[in-house]
Amino acid sequence: MKFSSKLFAIAALASGMASNGATAAPVSYDVDPHHTFPSFEADHMGISFWRGKINKNSGKIVLDREAGQGTVDIAIDLSSIDFGEDLLNKWALGKDFFDVKKHGKTARYSGKLNLANGDPTEVQGQLTLMGVTRPLTLKLNRFKCIPHPMLKRELCGADAAATFNREEFGLAAGKDYGFSMDVALRIQVEAVAAK
Repeated sequence: MKFSSKLFAIAALASGMASNGATAAPVSYDVDPHHTFPSFEADHMGISFWRGKINKNSGKIVLDREAGQGTVDIAIDLSSIDFGEDLLNKWALGKDFFDVKKHGKTARYSGKLNLANGDPTEVQGQLTLMGVTRPLTLKLNRFKCIPHPMLKRELCGADAAATFNREEFGLAAGKDYGFSMDVALRIQVEAVAAK
């Protein structure tokens, strides 16, 4: 009787350890391109702001809550820039701004997640734009995960914010007319746990 009780206790302990190991493993998430939109706000001669968003992007997020860390890797399709004004969209892709023929249409953001109490609070990363890479830290103002009601996998979402100087990436258009070079980013992102 004592032997079987000990055997049962060892089996239960081993089972619990295996279960905890599975829970603690890093989880990979696919960014949902239909619910993820980096938006931006840029000065117009100090008298108003231009606002817009990027409509196409893709990427992966890995979250390891047990280790308190994770990674982010996002590809941003600059050709999908949307100011809500067709002529401005076309100009932004041309030689006076992004010059996608020369630099390509893809920008990339990658970085490491910092967690507090199991949830991400910021991403310390790098933005690569027009062949230039600069550090950029995103502050997460909101983060939440829920079971996806249709896919039956974990769905996480966040609201992130940062500001960067566009001249550092070679985007100095308008500076001579008094435009501020600061761009405010506001990024809504949703990602679903990979199968």
